[in-house]
Amino acid sequence: MATNFLVHEKIWFDKFKYDDAERRFYEQMNGPVAGVSRQSSGPGASSSPSGDHSELVVRIASLEVENQSLRGVVQELQQAVSKLEARLNVLEKSSPGHRATAPQTQHVSPMRQVEPPTKKPATPAEDDEDDDIDLFGSDNEEEDKEAAQLREERLRQYAEKKAKKPVLVAKSSILLDVKPWDDETDMAQLESCVRSIQLDGLVWGASKLVPVGYGIRKLQIQCVVEDDKVGTDLLEEEITKFEEHVQSVDIAAFNKI
Repeated sequence: MATNFLVHEKIWFDKFKYDDAERRFYEQMNGPVAGVSRQSSGPGASSSPSGDHSELVVRIASLEVENQSLRGVVQELQQAVSKLEARLNVLEKSSPGHRATAPQTQHVSPMRQVEPPTKKPATPAEDDEDDDIDLFGSDNEEEDKEAAQLREERLRQYAEKKAKKPVLVAKSSILLDVKPWDDETDMAQLESCVRSIQLDGLVWGASKLVPVGYGIRKLQIQCVVEDDKVGTDLLEEEITKFEEHVQSVDIAAFNKI
């Protein structure tokens, strides 16, 4: 009855074998894990001498694999460092600073060895000969002539350019008040007298009659003058010459153009 009962029960009698195989697999992959307690499920577990021997073999094999991988990494690093050193040497040789320093060291010793020759006192005869010989006089004279010609040409071009440029003429706009003697003065005749004044730089403009009072009207006339040619004093002097019609002349407005 007990045997039949055990047959029908789900008991894992060889579980220790699977545990041992799983442990060896992970030790080969990741190395042995120290301090991990293993539960033995039956006789012949890892506490036996054969189990300890196999565990050492697995650990040694994993250490050898790890050592070989570390050696490969070290060799790759050494190759990379050697390549970098070679490239650095090439860059240092081809850099402009290295090229500039090399010839400088070569020319230091000759510069120190050169000594200026001692100058002998010149005799009076040699001084006379040196005064007679002028090695650069002709060249300097030719250069001075060329410079003078070039300066004159530039001055001539500047004068021509300035002459062609239009000169700005200063002008002014003047508004005059011309007053008659009385209300019987012919204002049309007065205006014709004023406009009869012809001067260089004088242009007459619009005009109108403005009431003053008591039937008297004044002539308000505008003109444009060139400041360098016609002044206000000249205009007043010319207009007041018509004594029969003009009593006085006043400047109502003066504007620069």
